[in-house]
Amino acid sequence: MDKRKVIAAYKRGFISVQECAQILGIDTSQMNGLMNDPQLTADSPLLRGRQSVNG
Repeated sequence: MDKRKVIAAYKRGFISVQECAQILGIDTSQMNGLMNDPQLTADSPLLRGRQSVNG
């Protein structure tokens, strides 16, 4: 599953921080690093125009 989609679901309140960490296979304490990673935000300029491998 695309990490950006999981993080977006967490930011929108669809899943909890614990569920997000479990899906990503990381510890809850590592979530802060991911939340601050500009490459994993859905609106990142680096990701605009790129198509997901899943569709």
